[in-house]
Amino acid sequence: MKVNVSSEITELKKVIIHHPDEGLARISPRKAEELLFDDIIYLPLMQKEHKVFSDVLDLFLGKNNVVDTEKLLEEALDYSSIFKEKLVNDIIRFEELPNKYKNIMLEMSNNRLKDLLITGYYKKDHQYLFDAIPNFIFTRDIAVTIKDYILITKASKEARHRENLLARFIFKSHPMFLETRKDKKIIDLNKINQFPPSKKGEAVSLEGGDVMIINKDYLLIGQSERTSAHAINLLKEYLFKKGVVDNVVEVVIPRERNFMHLDTLFTQINTNDIVAFKPIIYDGMGSYVKVYNKSGKITEYSSVKELFLKEINPKMRFIFGGKGEYPYQEREQWTDGCNLVSLKPGVAITYDRNSKTAEALEEAGYTILKAEDLIKRAKSKKFDIKKIEKTIITLPSTELSRGRGGSHCMTCPLLRK
Repeated sequence: MKVNVSSEITELKKVIIHHPDEGLARISPRKAEELLFDDIIYLPLMQKEHKVFSDVLDLFLGKNNVVDTEKLLEEALDYSSIFKEKLVNDIIRFEELPNKYKNIMLEMSNNRLKDLLITGYYKKDHQYLFDAIPNFIFTRDIAVTIKDYILITKASKEARHRENLLARFIFKSHPMFLETRKDKKIIDLNKINQFPPSKKGEAVSLEGGDVMIINKDYLLIGQSERTSAHAINLLKEYLFKKGVVDNVVEVVIPRERNFMHLDTLFTQINTNDIVAFKPIIYDGMGSYVKVYNKSGKITEYSSVKELFLKEINPKMRFIFGGKGEYPYQEREQWTDGCNLVSLKPGVAITYDRNSKTAEALEEAGYTILKAEDLIKRAKSKKFDIKKIEKTIITLPSTELSRGRGGSHCMTCPLLRK
């Protein structure tokens, strides 16, 4: 297939997700912080909530276009024995396992190997070989589609390194991405010779939640807790050299856990609508913006609001998370009230727990529709899902929200209209 994404809001056609796996049920309180999770979760309810999410995606995209990483990983293992052996070697080296496990892994079925690589649990011996990767449900971070290129990201934290190994394996060996590989349009930030640390020792780290392609001319990247200025600079130069985009926008945000990625602070949901955390995105507190043009010109702005209103879209309207009021804006930013994924212009998915943000969206003219109600309606022959307009679909989120990532975080778009 050909991948292509040139917008945050045009009709979503194909996407990668990851259903919460058994590894999430094995995170202990002692391990949670180390694995970048704020809490231990109740897996059955999280899986039930995520199933509602995937069912909504199925309705809009069709089941064949909502692809789980587990399926991709198993199919990639079936497809390439050479890359499979390299992956196993990389995992054993990173996880510091005895060499005896190489043959054990290579001899087990690909279905079982897939489970082991994701969960860390070796069922035959009832043994934990390595930690779970709970953040794998946030597929936005592992890769980003920039027009017809795939950017394989590089996580800043060691706890996400195995995710990175699995993502590289999938994109470099699965037949779905054969055309992209043939066209040499995979950008791998993990290639040290191509994307090395700076002379001052600055690391290359960039996660997908910090990257947004607003339109064919503007790529926004957050300089955050997880994405380094050096990585942004290297990627910018590469994209300009290849003629991929005209402008790379660096958005500096506070390096704090609650503002982990740029998409925790704002997401676009319609041609002229953005849902945003007011203090940083609108008021510009603790942030600033630089626009790098391919010509070498640099323009600076005091806020994301100023960037949009003065350069990208003067008609842009900002709908505030938590209605822009204390303490609701802080509470609902923390539970991903500003992190929505658009299915098409004006139709987006969010969590049901952010009630003040929902009020703000209703006041802006949007209908709030529970995901479960949508699924029930879809069973009626009289219901036409294509006719849904200007609607925010809300997901049950008691357990999903504990992971500190919303619907935008849980999707890796491969194709938009």
